[in-house]
Amino acid sequence: MKNIKLDSSWLQYLEKEFSKPYMQEIKSFLEKELKAWKTIYPNTKTIFTALNYTPLNKVKVVIIGQDPYHGENQAHGLSFSVPNSQTKLPPSLKNIFKEIESDLWKPSEALTNPDIDWRLVSWAKQWVLLLNAILTVEASKAASHSKIWWQNFTDEIIKIINKELDWVVFILWGNYAKTKKILIDTNKHFIIEWVHPSPLSASRWFFWSKPFSKTNEILKSQWKKEINW
Repeated sequence: MKNIKLDSSWLQYLEKEFSKPYMQEIKSFLEKELKAWKTIYPNTKTIFTALNYTPLNKVKVVIIGQDPYHGENQAHGLSFSVPNSQTKLPPSLKNIFKEIESDLWKPSEALTNPDIDWRLVSWAKQWVLLLNAILTVEASKAASHSKIWWQNFTDEIIKIINKELDWVVFILWGNYAKTKKILIDTNKHFIIEWVHPSPLSASRWFFWSKPFSKTNEILKSQWKKEINW
């Protein structure tokens, strides 16, 4: 976490967070783990990728994930997204693409063509903030960093969006993401909540929940450009 590069729109609100004791604890913890030759995902240069792709003043949609993928070379700083080096879709991302197909009535090449970009960078560049509540994880150990204070930082991000912006769509998939509702003022923002896209939850009606068309309908009603999912 040395020499952190953060988009200026975020830095003006978050700079003070980096000097707080909890953030120093996160920094010390990660440095200790790396010195012990533990593998941490994503690499430290991409922890804040979501914020750098999607400036604060541009945010239209927020999709909240729990923590990064813990498989090799999967996590790269955007919730639910994987880099091009992957040869197999993670189950949750595969179900997201399936839901796009049924919701928007358009074939998803991502499900059949391994050469298609599985990074959700195109979403981020349309001002969809792909935010994990926990920003790091140890390899092969899901939720292993869930108690090292990351949520203090990411809750602050949600609070900033809630206060500084209007009419943002928050997509909350699964019980964990739904706990963030308390941070969102529904008098000025929209919440779409449903079960998680993981295989365990998808059978319980994630499919046909239509979050993508619902989001676009909301954006359209606010005279905002729809997302090309």
